[in-house]
Formats: sequence, C-alpha cells, structure tokens
Amino acid sequence: MTTIPFSAATPATTLHTAFEGHRLLARGPLADIALTVRQTSAAGSDAAILVFDDQTGKQVDLDLRGDDAQIRQRYQPQPVASAAPEEDAAEAADAAPRGRGRPKLGVVPREVTLLPRHWDWLGAQPGGASVALRKLVEQARRDNEARDQQRQRQEAAYHFMSSMAGNLAGFEEATRALYAGDRERFARQLADWPQDVRDYAMHLAWAE
Repeated sequence: MTTIPFSAATPATTLHTAFEGHRLLARGPLADIALTVRQTSAAGSDAAILVFDDQTGKQVDLDLRGDDAQIRQRYQPQPVASAAPEEDAAEAADAAPRGRGRPKLGVVPREVTLLPRHWDWLGAQPGGASVALRKLVEQARRDNEARDQQRQRQEAAYHFMSSMAGNLAGFEEATRALYAGDRERFARQLADWPQDVRDYAMHLAWAE
C-alpha cells in the first residue's frame, strides 16, 4: 500500500499508522493497514508490529482472521450519520407544546440542575430554554476549540510515546515539555529517537 505522509489533509479519524519495531510500516485507512500487517507478519517479520489510531494515539488490536476480503470488510469505515435529522428533531421538540414544569432539554432525556433564576432567564430567551442552551453550548465549544484540540493532541502524543518510547532517553522530559506546550524543548528531547518515532510523535503533538 502507499504510505500517506503526515502532512496529508486526509481527516485523522480515517487514518491509522503501523510501526514495525521503530520503523514506520504504513499509514492509511484501517482496512489497508490490516492487510499490510497481515502480509508483513506472514513474510516472517521479527519485529513487533503495532498499529496506532492517528486521532487518539492509542494502540489498536487487529483481528486478522479470514481472507483478504473478510479483513477488508471487517475494517471498512462506517458511514457517518448526518447531524441534520437530530437538529430537525430538536427543533420539532422545541416547537411542540410544553406542559407545566421544568422544560425538556432537546430530544435526549438528561438531567440538568439549575437554580430557578437560571430557568427564568433561559425561559425568557427567544426559542425557549432548549434553544438558548444549545446556543450557549455551541458558543462555549467555539471559544474552547483551540484549547480542546491542544489537549487532545497532547493526550494522543502521550499515548503513542508511552507505547513506543517509554524506554527511550528523554521520555520523561519530553512528556513534561509536551504538557507545557514547549515545542522546542519537546523536539530537543526527541532528537536522538528513531526518526519515524520522532516524526510521528511530532505529528500527533503539533499536527505537523
């Protein structure tokens, strides 16, 4: 299979990366990775082969039973459902007549504990409490998006590093630099690591 470079624009959620020892074996959709791992193992590879999710940095265990067609079918990406039906259902729920008591929050029955003055304020907003809450949540998501993405990248890099580089020199200092957001110090600690391990850790931590 063709290895996709780390700089490719393909969404990370669709990509996985396989290592044969400290060497990059392949990067691509999980179905392709699974077939590559099977072929490499069948060829008698002496090094351990580990597969990582590019989004989370976590190791993925593969089920390689069956023939190539069965493996490919097993790891074909699942279609992503559109959010539109959910939003339409929420709007319909908001438009439906409400009984007395605390307002329902969208179409998913979950408890939200607020003070009476909070419910009063929400109820006075255009569209009612559910619409106001959704707008507040969406605004909070936008405001914290950069910080949340940084935290997710840090966790992904740490998961990978723990699996592949826990015994390498500089691991502890690299971890401190990672969570401090110190890119230059992080890169210095990785300087003597195997190149493919170093490049992938940098990719996960800073989306390089």
